[in-house]
Amino acid sequence: MLLFQPPPPTRYDLNFTIAGIPVRVHPLFWLLALILGSSTNLLQLLIWVVVVFVSILVHELGHALAMRRYGMPSNIILYWGGGLTVPEPVKWGYNWANVSIGPNQEILISLAGPFSGFLLAGLVMAGVAATGGSVGVSMLLGVIPIPVAAVPWGGAIANILVGTLLWVNIFWGLINLMPVSPLDGGNVARYALLKADPADGVRKSLWLSTVTGAVLAIVGLIFLRSLFMAFLFGFLAFQSYQSLRGRF
Repeated sequence: MLLFQPPPPTRYDLNFTIAGIPVRVHPLFWLLALILGSSTNLLQLLIWVVVVFVSILVHELGHALAMRRYGMPSNIILYWGGGLTVPEPVKWGYNWANVSIGPNQEILISLAGPFSGFLLAGLVMAGVAATGGSVGVSMLLGVIPIPVAAVPWGGAIANILVGTLLWVNIFWGLINLMPVSPLDGGNVARYALLKADPADGVRKSLWLSTVTGAVLAIVGLIFLRSLFMAFLFGFLAFQSYQSLRGRF
């Protein structure tokens, strides 16, 4: 998910490789995670930061592995704007070339991120059930199913960890699937509309992004009482509307 341009490398970056994919974590990523946390309890805040790190990394790994499936190597950047999977040029012999992929592949790459998070949440629930815990579903706003789980071991810390993992990977995954650009759902909507209407698909996707973003901003502010969600979707709706004015 690209909301802002990633910063250049610094000496304080955390660099490592997972599944052959380079990962760079900018120091301001940790600040983002702390800001998103709402607890004043240091242990709960630490759990939150770890869950955010793991969840966003799994999300971006989903994109990166899907890109690899279509012959596109990539690297992952975690920074103050969230996470970003950056495709790299492909080397064929001594020549460098870009891999050309179609709308169907773009849609699958976009879906691979949030569905990797859903898979992680599913594994967590399976682990809870296998170890004697309980798994259920809570309805957010009466319509959004959010899994909940409780474990009989590990005390409050284990339950906070499990609950946070489920919340972040399910709720954030559903939010990321909303047809709002540049979220993954926005990319899916754009390529789906381009397939259905190559001449006017982009304009339709931007209108969909503008309207959906505005509605979600209102829902976030009034029903979820989340200033962050209201600001995020309000900003994205405005950004989509500006693109409409500038391009059409």
